Amino acid sequence: MIKRIIGIGNALTDMLVTLSDDGVLGEFQLEKGSMSLVDSPLQMAISKSVAGSPYSLSLGGSAGNTVRAMARLGTEVGFIGKVGEDTTGEFYIEALRNVGVEPFILASEYPSGKCLSLISPDGERTLVTHLGAAAHLSKEDIDPAVFEGYDCLYVEGYLVQDHSLIRTTIERAKSAGLKVAIDLASFNVVRENRDFLTDIVAQYVDILFANEEEATTFSGKESAEEALDYIASMCELAVVKIGMKGALIRRGVERLHVGIMSAAKRVDTTGAGDFYAAGFLSALAEGMTLRQCGTIGAITAGKVIEVVGTTFSEEAWDEIFALREQVRSQQYLF
Repeated sequence: MIKRIIGIGNALTDMLVTLSDDGVLGEFQLEKGSMSLVDSPLQMAISKSVAGSPYSLSLGGSAGNTVRAMARLGTEVGFIGKVGEDTTGEFYIEALRNVGVEPFILASEYPSGKCLSLISPDGERTLVTHLGAAAHLSKEDIDPAVFEGYDCLYVEGYLVQDHSLIRTTIERAKSAGLKVAIDLASFNVVRENRDFLTDIVAQYVDILFANEEEATTFSGKESAEEALDYIASMCELAVVKIGMKGALIRRGVERLHVGIMSAAKRVDTTGAGDFYAAGFLSALAEGMTLRQCGTIGAITAGKVIEVVGTTFSEEAWDEIFALREQVRSQQYLF
């Protein structure tokens, strides 16, 4: 039974830029909807090219988003990451504490990492990331003691580009008796690391989240349904998110389709997958059914796409909590 969850990921601060058109994507040969790792000069050049566009700043990083949302939902969570010894790093650590996340944050001589999130007019986001200090999180930093008291490790898919870090972290978590959950992150990251991911999932992963494009890229199958079955044959629980059609979920012979919030307004998809995983895992930690887990995942994802970034009002959280109570009592299910 999962109760306490510790995440590992890139500790990043997000700069969210709302684009009037997709011209900058073509100018810098950025694949729409992808995540690209770049050096600081290129990230700065792209930032300058969108100067004047509306923007906002928030804490980011995929796993960071998920654990912060789980903390707000009442799940006991921790987070492993690395930041610079600068004001951005200090802000990141304090912000984790403020929302109830237990921080296991290491310090680096490099500046804290940043992610430029380019939001297209249709709400799709393209990520341009300079990892900075986050890139220097290494297998040597993973102290087995951090897993004490936790039941599940949640792995950010973007980290899989450091194969030794991910393998060491997962092996130490499994040795400590934890379940392992992973989100496959961006389809281009999956494509570039498919063999490694296949090996890791087959050996260690218990719960896997992916969107349709990531799932088909990983599995080599043509449809989300086929990809779901492929993934479910490798791990205990598979979740394939299919955009506005909801999600496909399979655990053993149990297979279901869960829809989305019909009232959701697509403003910015940043964090949608992260918040889906947060809602799903928090419900799983409470022992809810898969349909309840999928519904709460859809509720949290539906709320985050209504705003730019991953921070929204207390009123929105109150709506989530109220809907969750309805889900608990079986009055509100997709």
